[in-house]
Amino acid sequence: MTTEGGRLTRLVANVAILLAAAPALAQVATDGDTIRHDGVVYRLWGIDAPEVTDRCGDWPAGTVARDRLAELMAGRAVACERRDRDRWGRVVALCRADGVDLSATMVREGLAWAFTRYSRDYAALEIEARAAGRGVHGRGCVWRRG
Repeated sequence: MTTEGGRLTRLVANVAILLAAAPALAQVATDGDTIRHDGVVYRLWGIDAPEVTDRCGDWPAGTVARDRLAELMAGRAVACERRDRDRWGRVVALCRADGVDLSATMVREGLAWAFTRYSRDYAALEIEARAAGRGVHGRGCVWRRG
């Protein structure tokens, strides 16, 4: 026989489980330079990554970039500091996962270009990635906004 107290205890336990899972559900990489976090769409500061549908030959550059960004955020606390707003209404922000700059990591790994029209913050990292032939730099990818 179930008591009202027992039902309430189970309900509280179920809500606690859902709340514990919420951070993982609250952040999504929509592509290699855009995330949705706590209901806000953020464009990552200072970088430009391939679109999800972009390919460099047979290498799915856009999918690889999106998946890596998702991996960088998985299970980590994401915090974003607003820098600007773009023409599509997205918040342009410096975002970190457990304190690690997501934009810097994407450029360092060759999965995004430093968007020097707006910032030189990641230019040196792009030079290193290019010299090492990482990611887009080793696959013959061409940056549309160069």
